[in-house]
Amino acid sequence: MAKPEPAAVVRLVEAFPGATAETGEANGAGRGGTGEADRGEANGAADLGRVDDLLDGAYGALIRDWYPELRRRAAAHADGDCLRERVLEHVEAVPSFRLSDGPTALTERRAALAEAAALRDDVREIAEWYGTLRSRLEGERASLTRGERLLHDFGYALAHGLFLGASSPSAVVRRLRLAYRAVGVRIDETASESGAERTTFTCPYRNVAAGTCGDRWVCHEKLDRVDDGYVSYLAERGIAYQRPRGCTDSEQCHSTVARDGPARWWPKTPPAALGVDS
Repeated sequence: MAKPEPAAVVRLVEAFPGATAETGEANGAGRGGTGEADRGEANGAADLGRVDDLLDGAYGALIRDWYPELRRRAAAHADGDCLRERVLEHVEAVPSFRLSDGPTALTERRAALAEAAALRDDVREIAEWYGTLRSRLEGERASLTRGERLLHDFGYALAHGLFLGASSPSAVVRRLRLAYRAVGVRIDETASESGAERTTFTCPYRNVAAGTCGDRWVCHEKLDRVDDGYVSYLAERGIAYQRPRGCTDSEQCHSTVARDGPARWWPKTPPAALGVDS
């Protein structure tokens, strides 16, 4: 399987530093004698409620709904029943607290994040943990196998020619669709909305080696490393390319290309990045 190894993903997921739905409190809370523990639990519960209010319910939704499902998918990935792609899709769907409207900072919401971080250390720790988890699952180059690094580097090198002179999402996506067609991918639908260019397509490699490795394994766990090379190249030029997603229950996948704007949100943006860490 592609690195990081599924067991490493499980360990990282289990290292979640925030409260959990099972305990209702953060790891390591409630130390001391019985009375001290009771007071700590009461204070912890009050802090949890206040933090959830400050972050518009994003904290509570993250620990109640999102994190348990993340654990389930990570365990299924380790058992070979779930592609890394499915884990990453869920990671990207994390409940979030918006901190800017495009390039415009939302001052009151940043102040709310600062107050939440002052109440609970795990507001900062969750953001740091989330950044590590996302970078590992997205396949940062250092985490890839030798063969996957070759595919990534091939995609990165190819991108220099493929996207030469393309400086806007619309120009990039036109070149990208040519590349898709060149390798036998059928473009089914195109759309443009709010500056994002979306391409829906059918991949002919979906069932390659499915009997041995499972559906979409070759397509997503291996061949998408070439797309990761495109991602690296375009990110350096201010273009966000979300490589193929969404073909779990369909023959179709989709990808998007957009300007990589300065929008900020927690937990992707840690409090320290905004200068509001306590």
